Amino acid sequence: MKENFVPGDENSKELFTYFGLAVYYSQALEQQLANLIMVMKVSQGDLQSAEQFNENFRKKLSSSLGQLVNEIQHHFSFTDEESTKLKAIWKQRNYIVHDYFKQRIHEAFDKQGREAMIVELRTFCDEARLMEIRLQEYTEQLFNQIDLEK
Repeated sequence: MKENFVPGDENSKELFTYFGLAVYYSQALEQQLANLIMVMKVSQGDLQSAEQFNENFRKKLSSSLGQLVNEIQHHFSFTDEESTKLKAIWKQRNYIVHDYFKQRIHEAFDKQGREAMIVELRTFCDEARLMEIRLQEYTEQLFNQIDLEK
């Protein structure tokens, strides 16, 4: 017999917690991609003034994850594995944000279904977090190479 969906029960709360974390890690990844792009532009001398930097950074922060992924792929040498993982995270992020509950709503009404969804969302969070950390490492390495005295 299926257990009814109860929005306040612990299993339901955990599902929505991981959904929220998936969105959070997606946004953290977007932010880190924007940071890496901006550090690349500074390191290449593409931004000559604070105004150029601020305007460009503002534009990057309003870009979608897909736009940022496409831009970074043209300017940064990722390993094949990193490129594949980044694209997979982007695709999964879009599914989670736009279609997840539309396609999985019936599973949300069943305890086992919710548990499977939680595992899937946790996996996404872990993968997005690891990619964000890797991008942060690249950003720091590149930033440390910049001669700010120029």
